[in-house]
Amino acid sequence: MNINRRRFMGLSTAAIAAPHIALAGQSLNIVCTVGMLADTAKQIAPSNVTIRALMGPGTDPHAFRQTRGDVVALTKSDLIIRHGLYLEAQMEDLFAKLGKRKTILSAGEAVPDQHLLPYDDASAQYDPHVWMDPALWTHVADAIAAELSSKLLKNSAEIAENHARFVANLIRLKDYGHDILASVPKQERVLLTAHDAFRYFGSAYDFDVMGVKGISTTSEAGLYRIEELVDLIIERQIKAVFVESSQSDRNIRALIEGTAARDHDLKLGGQLFSDAMGPAGTYEGTYVGMMDHNLTTIARALGVDAPTRGMNDKLNV
Repeated sequence: MNINRRRFMGLSTAAIAAPHIALAGQSLNIVCTVGMLADTAKQIAPSNVTIRALMGPGTDPHAFRQTRGDVVALTKSDLIIRHGLYLEAQMEDLFAKLGKRKTILSAGEAVPDQHLLPYDDASAQYDPHVWMDPALWTHVADAIAAELSSKLLKNSAEIAENHARFVANLIRLKDYGHDILASVPKQERVLLTAHDAFRYFGSAYDFDVMGVKGISTTSEAGLYRIEELVDLIIERQIKAVFVESSQSDRNIRALIEGTAARDHDLKLGGQLFSDAMGPAGTYEGTYVGMMDHNLTTIARALGVDAPTRGMNDKLNV
């Protein structure tokens, strides 16, 4: 276990000063780091809660650096929900300072250790991209619901109802993924993207997952890595590769060109949401919509007759 990791214990992962308990009708101001957390909190929270995300669509959380306005928003909040597991790598020092006087929930760290994947063989850190498995995201929802209930005691029944509804949608989403991906032949169960954000997806749906870059987007892909992946694509007869909404498509284009030079037809399977959700106000701008889009796009690119508009018939196509 990473000894630097804040543990999820009970209602909060940060032991700060006396918690803020909202009175009936009193608003609670919550700031989340990434959109997936903000949407999850919105699905669970009662109406007297204000929730905002620091990072919008297309933002890379690995490289995100807070602005002065972000610091002000975090300082004025009643609750900060960050992901943790070193996802917000550039904000670690700021959270260490804020954590001395504010409640900070590291919601991603609610996922039990036995379900976490190591960053790599030589590191004590974990891969942070747990949202790629809807079943694991239920632990995050549980942590957020518990924290909200502790601060909004008179809204606890509403929070519990919202939480149960959201978790039911997560389980339905998980099952939808299994249903549409079950017919993909084992040899073709390869997901190749810009960086290793999909390992939890691979574990959940029995896919080999490969990224041109590593888990963190700050690493660079060299010519040798591109050539290595071209060899593998041809060997495995991989049909499609995918770009990511928060990453440049330069390396993916290089793979397509490299395989074309060797007479292999590798198509662009579509754009996936990796470290950020879709545009605000759209179905893809919700956690369920983001994952519905990913699952449906992957399945259809690999030849599965999945619903064009996804599980809820809401995808923008």
